[in-house]
Order: sequence, then structure tokens, then C-alpha cells
Amino acid sequence: MRFKLCALMLFFCLRVGAQEQLVYNSKFLAKPDTVWVFKPKNKAATEGLPMIFLLHGYSGSYKQWHSIMDAQKYADDYGFVIVCPDGLYQSWYINSPAKKDWQYESFFFDELFPDMLKRFNPDQKKVMISGLSMGGHGALYLFIKRPDLFLSAGSTSGGVQLTDAFGKYGLGDLLGNPSKEDDIWKKYSVINNIDKLVAVDKPFIFDCGAGDFFYQSNNELKQKCDQLKLKATYISQPGAHNRAYWAKSIKQQFDYFNKLLIETK
Repeated sequence: MRFKLCALMLFFCLRVGAQEQLVYNSKFLAKPDTVWVFKPKNKAATEGLPMIFLLHGYSGSYKQWHSIMDAQKYADDYGFVIVCPDGLYQSWYINSPAKKDWQYESFFFDELFPDMLKRFNPDQKKVMISGLSMGGHGALYLFIKRPDLFLSAGSTSGGVQLTDAFGKYGLGDLLGNPSKEDDIWKKYSVINNIDKLVAVDKPFIFDCGAGDFFYQSNNELKQKCDQLKLKATYISQPGAHNRAYWAKSIKQQFDYFNKLLIETK
């Protein structure tokens, strides 16, 4: 039934070589969502290939990752189907408790994810998700919500503690403009939900530059992962919250995912 709904909400598809741009008019979102998909040029079909979702940062779009790391080259070199959805500038990839037409989590799991599986038929045991900044939060948050759907997840420069963005980046409006002391910040923060992965036993990776304003919270997340004995790999390295850092770190994450795929064959 959900696949039929996906077919109805899809109203535009552009194919250029090994790339496709799909536009979804979702009942869960206030505006259409564009998704850019990159397929390996050297593969005859996408059936059985690994798939990775890459989520962009605040104020970015579905184009951000390709402008940072040449997504087509990464698809060709690693043999991954790369899916770059639009986070609609400031969705934080959550279901907003304050805005009924900003339900990104529901869009992702109920519409986008199943449609990607149907269209490209990847190996469902080899689906991963990662993102930068707002998208780093989103990737780990969605991984925590449905770990059964993913082999692994990643985050680079992730906003893993949402109070770090208090008064900024559209989060107040999404959460109903609560005070900084309100427990709703904890409800939607990665660092306060990471314990839900204790029984999951799946590996994931996150990193942050030492000059990043999210650095302290990422260090705290690492400490919590250690206490919970999670299969978390954390990379702390020089860098700031910028494109140069993300271009470096995404290569490290793709190498991590690729090694994981080799080890799980």
C-alpha cells in the first residue's frame, strides 16, 4: 500500500546518465522534496548494490553533498547507490511536535525509504546513512529510530546535542519554542537517545573537528558510547565546521563503510 502512495506522490523524475532527480509531493511535508540519486556508471544495474543516504546540513539542499565531494565519482569508486534527499533547509529530519506539516521522519520512513528500495532494489542488508551538521544529527537520529533498516550510520560535525543550537537554526520553531530547560530538547537529541542502541549491536561512526562549535558535545557522545559499550568509532581531528573538513571526513566515512561491507560478506 505504501508503494502505491509513493507512486502517487511522485510527480517529476529527471534522468541524466547515471543520475536521477526525483521530486516528492509528500503529505508529511509543507513543500516538495527533491532527491538526487547517483548510480555507479560501471554497473549495469543497481540491483544488489549497497545504498547510502547522505543528509545535508542546515540551510543546505539536496545539492550540498555533490558540491563537497563529487557524489558521482564516489558512486563510481565505491559502487554505492548514493541518495541525497533535501532536508528542506531546517527540518532537522524530525517529526515536529509543533508543525503538523513538518514531519520529516515520517516522510523518510513511510515514503522515501521504501520507494528507494523499490526503484533501485539495493541489497537491503547493505543500506547505510550519514550526514553533516544538521544531517549528522538526522542520520544518527534516524538510525536510532529504526536500526533494523541500516547496516551502519555516520555523522560528521553532527549537532548531537540540540541545545547547542538553542535560539538558532530554526530548531525553536520546530519544537514549539520551548525554554532551554525543557525536556523536549532531550527527547529529540541524539546524545539523550543513544542508549537505545545498547541491544542493537550495530557499528557506527561519527567525527568532529577540534575547532567545531559542536566538538564538546561530540566528545561527550563518545564518552557515553564508551560507557554503554556501543560499537562506535569516533574520530577527533583538526578542523572546523566547514566544507574543507567535510570533504576530508566523508572520505574517511566511505572507507569505514566499505571496510564494513567487506568484513560482513
